Amino acid sequence: MATEANPRGKEIYKYSAPWPVYAMNWSFRPDHRYRLAVGSFVEEYSNKIQIVSLSNETGEFEVKYQFDHPYPSTRINWIPDPTGQMPDILATSGDYLRIWRVNSSEVKLETLLNNNKTSEFCAPLTSFDWNEVDPQLIGTCSIDTTCTIWSIETAQVVSRTKPTQLTGTIKTQLIAHDKEVYDISFSKSDKGRDLFISCGADGSIRLFDLRNLEHSTIIYEDQQHKALLRLAWNKQDTNYISAIAIDSTEVNLIDIRAPGTPVGVLQNHQSQLNGISWAPHSSCHICTAADDKKALIWDIQNLSRPIEDPLLAYQADGEINQVHWSTLHPDWIAICYKSNLEILRV
Repeated sequence: MATEANPRGKEIYKYSAPWPVYAMNWSFRPDHRYRLAVGSFVEEYSNKIQIVSLSNETGEFEVKYQFDHPYPSTRINWIPDPTGQMPDILATSGDYLRIWRVNSSEVKLETLLNNNKTSEFCAPLTSFDWNEVDPQLIGTCSIDTTCTIWSIETAQVVSRTKPTQLTGTIKTQLIAHDKEVYDISFSKSDKGRDLFISCGADGSIRLFDLRNLEHSTIIYEDQQHKALLRLAWNKQDTNYISAIAIDSTEVNLIDIRAPGTPVGVLQNHQSQLNGISWAPHSSCHICTAADDKKALIWDIQNLSRPIEDPLLAYQADGEINQVHWSTLHPDWIAICYKSNLEILRV
């Protein structure tokens, strides 16, 4: 694994939020190292998003910004901009897709995107993914059985005194599944701008190509037709994806060249899985997290035989509901449980 500067040489850094944490993710920008956004999970119409950064001086997380987010955010993604050349923006999903701009003194809501053109009401968004090959594209999925691909205008030159308003238009919207859609993921390959997968309550994973949306390919179906809650595309070898079903303790590894039957199954968790994250720098490492309070890192380079034990294991103090591997800091994984965010050196 790669090595990099470590503010205090510690293996674990922890931040405790003033409320239960659910959505969370890393920033890509090299000029804001060790920066994450975390979202609250409270039942009232008064949720929050915080942006926190690890201080080089204190070795502690500091809250840089806090802003309102009516419903709990189901997902947070920063614009995939490892060069730091684009506007400093992040997106959140919940009742709508919201695009936020981080300025020097505040975080401002730039645009609120509703995929229902005929009504002011909307079907909740369960997740979304930002296209790393073309950051102009964001794909959302919803309980109304649809996926929507948005075109986000982010490439304008931004004046220091008068920021350009970010806008978004629907590039395409399609009925993706027979039931609710729970997750979406774009291909990470250089040629994969137009490919994305989705999964949902009908127990299937479907592959779409933006260049030909008349057809989709079912690349996996749960044998018991259980809902599929999460999926992730391998960032280094896009032949492989991973998926987890509702209430499942197993992760299915699927080769899209041989759809139908998993090429591997990860089976070491003792209670239901909540998160999966592929390594950004390695095709054969993946991290899983579950209600058994464990985050496990697996080496899957030899799929010809059963993978019995993880490479590394971490025991948290609560049920882990999110896990994200940092693209900017590939030595670090972030997890959250209860009201806590932790980053772990691997």
